[in-house]
This record gives sequence, structure tokens and C-alpha cells, in this order.
Amino acid sequence: MRHIFSRYKFPLAAACSVMLLSSCDKDFAEINTNPNAVSVPTTPYIFSKALYDGAANSGNKGSLLFGLMQYTTSYNDVEGFGSKYTASQVNGTGAVFNNSYPTQINEIGEVIKAVKDDPTKVNLYATARIWRVYCFSRLTDLYGDIPYSDAGQGYNLSVFQPKYDAQSAIYTDLLKELEASATALTTSNSTTFGKSDLIYQGNVTQWKKFAYSLMLRLGMRLTKVDAASAQSWVNKAIAGGVIREYADIAKMTYTSGQNINKNPVAWQLLSDNYLRADGTNNTEGGKYQQVFINSLKANNDPRLSVLSVVYVNGTASSDESIQKGMASNINGTKPSDFITYSEPKQSTVLKVDAPLLLFTVAETNFLLAEAALRGWYTTETANTLYETGIRAAMKQWDLISGTTNIIAQARIDSYVTAHALKTTGSVATQTEQIYNEFWVGLFPDAQEVYNNYRRTGYPALVPNVYPGNATGGKIFRRFLYPVSEQTLNRTSYNEAVTRQGVDDLLTRVWWDK
Repeated sequence: MRHIFSRYKFPLAAACSVMLLSSCDKDFAEINTNPNAVSVPTTPYIFSKALYDGAANSGNKGSLLFGLMQYTTSYNDVEGFGSKYTASQVNGTGAVFNNSYPTQINEIGEVIKAVKDDPTKVNLYATARIWRVYCFSRLTDLYGDIPYSDAGQGYNLSVFQPKYDAQSAIYTDLLKELEASATALTTSNSTTFGKSDLIYQGNVTQWKKFAYSLMLRLGMRLTKVDAASAQSWVNKAIAGGVIREYADIAKMTYTSGQNINKNPVAWQLLSDNYLRADGTNNTEGGKYQQVFINSLKANNDPRLSVLSVVYVNGTASSDESIQKGMASNINGTKPSDFITYSEPKQSTVLKVDAPLLLFTVAETNFLLAEAALRGWYTTETANTLYETGIRAAMKQWDLISGTTNIIAQARIDSYVTAHALKTTGSVATQTEQIYNEFWVGLFPDAQEVYNNYRRTGYPALVPNVYPGNATGGKIFRRFLYPVSEQTLNRTSYNEAVTRQGVDDLLTRVWWDK
């Protein structure tokens, strides 16, 4: 029997294999098809996802930029990296880069590919291009030179090691894209993303204003490196029509459902530190920073009670007299009086179903106020624009909180009167006033505050000289590329570093001169 088996074992095995393959092949296609998958992507759904991911990744730097702009801090060196520049945490700055390309950059690229050649979808194409500009502008502003022209082409063109474009070239293209997209948007074509558009629900007139407002933002970014181009783009933006009314504010809407549907800034702050809402069991030891709270108190700023609470006997109190910020130089040990320090208010800053404001009336007016100081805009005075910016910054908390007149009109009027733009002194002094208000007025958009801090030098924040910091006690000027780029995309990485400068926290991006 041993010899018989030995003689026939391979034919028998082959026969069995044929029978098995025949049996498997019968329902192969049905068995291997995911019933929950779609064979053709639904473009409006991808657009919604690109909006969610773009807003989340651009707004969601958590403790890093909040700490860097001296809004918050922590006694914990990890959570406190942004306020302490802790050397051991520097590679965390690569996360935004790593998270952006597989999500919103790839997603908005697929939307553009699907609609760009269809003349009936001109509004969809223009809207997607504007959002692409928003996403890329936030990314390049953090890192400088980044993959741009080759980005998102792994699947389409097998570009797995994309080149890094110079930031100067990226900015040139971003501004051209905004101009072309704003011009292309038309009310004569009714095809829009509709309800899949979580910002404007398909309103092309408002998308046009958003495009020109982004043009204003990016144009002002060029003031150090090319003032003539900056003025030209600012004038184009103003002529096109920027966001001046509350109804036109660019905002992402959220609910309190799944995490992707929650305001990403509120949710990260909440989940990192404040879920317990008792003032002491803060997971990562976060509190408002002393610099921020002291400034609000010194200026009798009515936003203090809107933004901040101290827990007293387990209850959140907005009593302005007891608000107190925590020092950023606390070294690793929880202070015994930790509960007495201020933290973000649950019903405003930490409200997960609040809209995330992407471009506001306040930002427009502050930027126009600077343009007026430079003589680039003469229709309104810098003083009028500055005051309008302050009022708008305070009123936008109605929108975030869902409460009408959350700040009493009398207190707004009193604050504006007490902080009028100086009529004497240098332009630098007036610019400092504008961007001190920008610092408070754009909170919690820490990145846009960071961008304008690097461009203007205001507010004049004093760096934290903390033991073991990575920058020699200096506020850093950019984020580091992910370590993975040095191995997976080395040639392109090396070219970028050679052109831009060492991959260091203190290397300045192109427009930050």
C-alpha cells in the first residue's frame, strides 16, 4: 500500500486541487465582493470628507500651537511641548504633514479629477480648487517647501516620491488658483455640491467671497518678501469682494454625534484634558497660560468670562476676578493649587457642536486695517477697520456659543473706546495694536495667529527659556518634516533642505524674512 500511495499521491493531489478550484470558482466574484463597497466613488461624499479632514488637520494642532501662542500650557512636558519647546517632542511637529496627504490632499485631488473636464460642473471644479488652496496654504505655512505639484499622484501617476516645490512657487500658484476659481464661479449654473458642501451649502456667491478673502490673507503674507505683489493681490481681493458680513463667515458645521462630526479643536482640547470638567483631573495637565489670562484681565476684556472658568467646589465659575493663568515654566510636577487655574469653558471653547470658523469678519477687518496703514486701501480708515474688527471678534462668540449677545453691547462699546487705535506714534505701534487684537480676536485659530506673529512680530510674546528646550529659548519658526521623509523620499527631502535651509525649528519659511 505504501508503494501504491507513493505512485498516485501527486495525481490524486492534482485531481483534488482541480475539484477544489472548480468549486471555488463557481461563486468567486460574489464571495469576493464587499457588499458595503461602491465601485464608482460618489464625488459629493468625497468632497464632504475632504472638508472634514481639511478643517480637522488644519485646525487641530492641540497643545502645540495653543502653547506656542501662549494661550495654554501644562506642567506635563509632553503636553506642554508647545509652550516649553521640549526637545524630546520635536518630531511631533511632523504629524500635520503625515496626516494631510493621505486625507484631504488626496481626497480633494480625487474630487478635482472627477469634475474638471465636465463643463456642466464648473462650480464644483471651482469650489474644489478653492478648498485645495485652503488645505495647501495651511500646510506650506507650517513647513515651507512641501510636495505640491506632484502631491496626491501615487495612484494616478505612480509618483511615490514627490518632489518638494519651493514655497515661493507654491504661493504663486495658490494665488492664481484663487483668481481663476473666483472668476469661474457663476450663478448661471445651478450645479453645486449642495448639502455635501458643509461650509456654504452650495452658495457660489459666498464661495467667491471666501476665495477673495483667502487671496487677501495670502497676499498680506507676502509683505516681507514682495511688497509690490502683496499690494497687487490685496487690491484684487478687495475689488473682488471679501467677507464683511456675519452671514458670509466661512465656517464648518458640526454636531455632537460621531467624533468626525465634532468640532475638531473643541474635541481635541476636551479629550486631551477637560472631559472630567472638575478642574483637577485634567488628563494632560492643561490650563490656560498666565500670559493670556493676564492680558485679558489687564485690558478688562469682556471675553474673559466667555472663554474661561475656574472650578470652585466642583462648579465652573466665570467670575472674572478669580481667573488665573498657569505659568509655563512649571517643571513636571502638578502644582498643589492646580484647581485654581483657569481652563477653557465647556459651553464655548469646548462646545463640540459649535462651528469651526475658517475665515471671519474680524480677520478681514484686521488685515484691511493693516492695508490701510500701508496706504494700500483708502476707502476706509485704519481706525474704523480696527474697531470693526474688534466688534466682530466679540460678536462671533454668539455664533460659536449659540447664545445671542453673549457679550453685552455696553461692554463691547466700553472696550473699543478704551483701546482705540493710537492716532500718534509710528505705524509699527499701530500695527502692534492691530495684531494684539488679532491674537485675542482669532482665538482659537492658533495657526493663523502663529502665521501673522511670524510675519509681523506681534503680539510681542516673550519666549519661555525652559530647561532642555530645543530652540535655545526661542519661539520656533516652522515645523519639522516627518522623519519618514528622510528614508522614503530622501532625494526630494534633501533637495528641499538644500534650497530652504536645515530642517530645523528655527529655519524660516520663504515669506518669514
